[in-house]
Amino acid sequence: MIRVIIADDHHLVRQGLRALMENSREVEVIGEASTGFEAVELVEKLQPDVVVMDLSMPRLDGVQAATRILELKSRTEVVIVSMHADTAIVQNLVRRGVKGYLLKDALSGELMFAIRSASAGKLYLSPTISEAVMNMLMTPSGEDVVVDLTPREREVLQLVAEGHTNSSIANILSISVKTVEKHRANLMNKLEADDLATLIRVAIKRRLIFMDA
Repeated sequence: MIRVIIADDHHLVRQGLRALMENSREVEVIGEASTGFEAVELVEKLQPDVVVMDLSMPRLDGVQAATRILELKSRTEVVIVSMHADTAIVQNLVRRGVKGYLLKDALSGELMFAIRSASAGKLYLSPTISEAVMNMLMTPSGEDVVVDLTPREREVLQLVAEGHTNSSIANILSISVKTVEKHRANLMNKLEADDLATLIRVAIKRRLIFMDA
């Protein structure tokens, strides 16, 4: 039996994923998370074989959460499910160690195959993006989509994009408002943004945050 955690900020999506998995009788869903931060905490606590997570989530997005989970050096493998078909995003995730990337419109026919592959340590990508991604991975000189942000700056950026105030961010991250202001100033400088709207627009364009359409 493959032990799985589901991470998605939409309850109905989590329920749908759970139903697909449990109908196979190969998977035991041992936990659900509605944010990337909760997903990391559950992985640390429950040590699942696979975590199936959305790319667009609050607090920590799928890239940040997957990175933290893989840095735990546990046995847990990561499968991403997303509406985003951008091959550069997938390339970035695969290079970080993610073992699966599925497009949500093809989930029913691919989900269990991806979970089985991930639990065996093998890579599975949706066929519609697989060839393009493999071609990119074979080109080591390709431009990296990752901007040089610290983990804390990424957290602050995600929370800013979600509409949190400096005070709210300070409470969530247990840091001072002054520290939040410093991180925001660093973000504006690194992304060459003059205002909040530009900061968020550039962050989305450079694939630093992922917002649901």
